[in-house]
Amino acid sequence: MADCCSTPGLLPFEDALNNMLEVINPIVDVEDVALSDSLGRIIAQDLKSPVNVPPNDNSAMDGYAFAHKSLALNNELVLVGRSMAGSPYLGECHNGECVRIMTGAKIPDDCDTVEMQENCIVENEKIHFSFKRVFGDNVRGQGEDIAINQNVFSTGRELTSVDIGVLASLGIQNVTVYRKIKVALIATGDELKKPHEQLNNGDIYESNSQFLTAILAKLGAEIINLGIIEDDEAKIKVAFEQADELADVVISSGGVSVGEADYTKTVLEQLGHISFWKIAMKPGKPFAFGSLPNSYFFGLPGNPVSALVTAHQLALPALLKLQNSRAKKPLMIKARTMTSLKKSPGRMDFQRGVIANDLNGELVVTTTGSQGSGILTSMAAANCYIVLPLEQGKVAEKEWVNVQMFDKYLL
Repeated sequence: MADCCSTPGLLPFEDALNNMLEVINPIVDVEDVALSDSLGRIIAQDLKSPVNVPPNDNSAMDGYAFAHKSLALNNELVLVGRSMAGSPYLGECHNGECVRIMTGAKIPDDCDTVEMQENCIVENEKIHFSFKRVFGDNVRGQGEDIAINQNVFSTGRELTSVDIGVLASLGIQNVTVYRKIKVALIATGDELKKPHEQLNNGDIYESNSQFLTAILAKLGAEIINLGIIEDDEAKIKVAFEQADELADVVISSGGVSVGEADYTKTVLEQLGHISFWKIAMKPGKPFAFGSLPNSYFFGLPGNPVSALVTAHQLALPALLKLQNSRAKKPLMIKARTMTSLKKSPGRMDFQRGVIANDLNGELVVTTTGSQGSGILTSMAAANCYIVLPLEQGKVAEKEWVNVQMFDKYLL
């Protein structure tokens, strides 16, 4: 039996997401930024290496470098010099000779093998090798990590802290990236108050724009917060017109339901085009997507959990495409639920859970408790979604369920 909210005409979650991704056109504007300022930015061109890494054959160990053929007749070689990182040995190393070498130091031109110092016996200027080495041992080849002109990172990659280190190792100082997307935030509701304001009877503190700002900051977006707009159709219209002029995307929370004071949907229909409204998902049925003259819009529900889940599951993938990021499909893993789960067929359900290993090392997941769309602490206590498909009914304890781990945008 379907639940009370599973009315005909609800768009399946997957269809809603695919429909949005099909119509989103990525931005094309680019800019050059210093490597030190590029964390989280999306590169706008393939990055090729201007150098070999390492630039020369070098030693992977502290030890002694020599020509492998030198050990064909004798396991004892004469020490003729030293090669240090940044101060290579520039002389010759003939058969029967070796060079003291440090990790990372350039391999002398006449050498091809390195033995670690622990396997050598030093007597004056003679080095005795305990056993014969394989040709090329402990030598890092020129370009072994990255070859000159090799494509290191492709267009659409979001640069990580490790990526920045890799690019620094290539001597790259600046990178070409897509400009930051501009996102305008609007919260609607007479009952909403800012943190410093006094709550009157029936009022609540507005939280949606706060967690949306945090998510968008991790996305690297430029955020334009237009504040709280009261439930007045004319004022909401002015706010949307202003947001459309300033931003690539307008995200509102509240006002997309069917209440007498829910004007957002009405205004959106006047100013732009609504592609769809109402999704077969829980929480978050009243979600709207469409376009304004200059921007896309996402109309999120007012309840905080519904707003957060729809922002994360629907709006975020669309924003990633808009900024040219190569979004990855969420990784689903299997776990046993340690509690029974309430569920009626009709909507895809994103329940909040905590996944962990039990004493046997098996993955298990436990619900955070009440799953009401107004209980934001159910998200704060969770580290994953328990994703129950549209046709799924109630789930018994110990059954296997699909789990989607929270990503960096929620943690």
